[in-house]
Amino acid sequence: MRILAIESSCDETAAAVVENGRMICSSVVASQVEEHKLYGGVVPEIASRRHCEAINGVVKEALGRAGMCLDEADALAVTYAPGLIGALLVGVNFAKGLSMATGLPLIPVHHLRSHIAANYLGHQELKPPFLCLVVSGGHSHIVEVLDYTKMRVIGRTHDDAAGEAFDKAARAMGMPYPGGIHLDKAAESGDPEAFRLPRPRVSGSPYDFSFSGLKTAVINQIHNASQKGIELPVNDLSASFRKAVTDSLTDHFIRAAEDLGYDTLVLAGGVSANSLLRRRTAEECEKRGWHCYYPPLPLCGDNAAMVGAQGYYEYLSGNTAGSDLNARATLSIEL
Repeated sequence: MRILAIESSCDETAAAVVENGRMICSSVVASQVEEHKLYGGVVPEIASRRHCEAINGVVKEALGRAGMCLDEADALAVTYAPGLIGALLVGVNFAKGLSMATGLPLIPVHHLRSHIAANYLGHQELKPPFLCLVVSGGHSHIVEVLDYTKMRVIGRTHDDAAGEAFDKAARAMGMPYPGGIHLDKAAESGDPEAFRLPRPRVSGSPYDFSFSGLKTAVINQIHNASQKGIELPVNDLSASFRKAVTDSLTDHFIRAAEDLGYDTLVLAGGVSANSLLRRRTAEECEKRGWHCYYPPLPLCGDNAAMVGAQGYYEYLSGNTAGSDLNARATLSIEL
């Protein structure tokens, strides 16, 4: 079964063709990063306009690279939630138009579910059940993946997401957008023990996260150095901050796996590209004889191939939509 998938939840316009949820026939991503760099972050109105301009060409290119015509696809999958509402509407309405014109079934896909499914494209042997840490610019969840379309959130952030905290800390240190990538690179040559930063915990919720206080602690370090006229050791502060965030993520993730009896751990989302998070999770799993998976780097960020992967399993479970499908800015992964 070949699915044409569309993704437009933030600032990447993407289309892909995926076969049987596991093989990428083509994947095309039109990024807006360079334009949004001018503003230090994503401007929703600009993102929506660029999606309108790019989506037709991106879909045509994805079909061309897969060597097929639209009528050779078996179904259409599209991200409909969560994300920037204007951006989502572009993809949803384009996919609905294609569905009405061709009669192809339309599959609504949750953005975070598709991030988890990115792992199916890189690891053919991976199948539920497993425990997944979903970390991105807008979300930080520990999710029990009980089946391909049945999930339960057991931990989440109470304020900033991990990716958001990385980006805000990087911006405070003067790094360009997207800051998390630059902070990760700077941290590789820094001393992670140079600054003592907090490891916040949420009382009564052992698997939940909180990153706003940690972000504030970094900003205070920057202000203190500025007030004293001291040159800020950016690499050291980056390394210390990255270690604090990673400690929080991995400690809670491992604790949840031990408590719930999981021996297969999976990373997903944009922050799963973070080099220290990958190393730490792999090390902790190796110590315990557990299996550890994370997506190939090109599939960590937003793309349509992951939408096609999850779309396949949503279709098998009977999850299709009609012309009344609408975009949603927020929606639980549990549905």
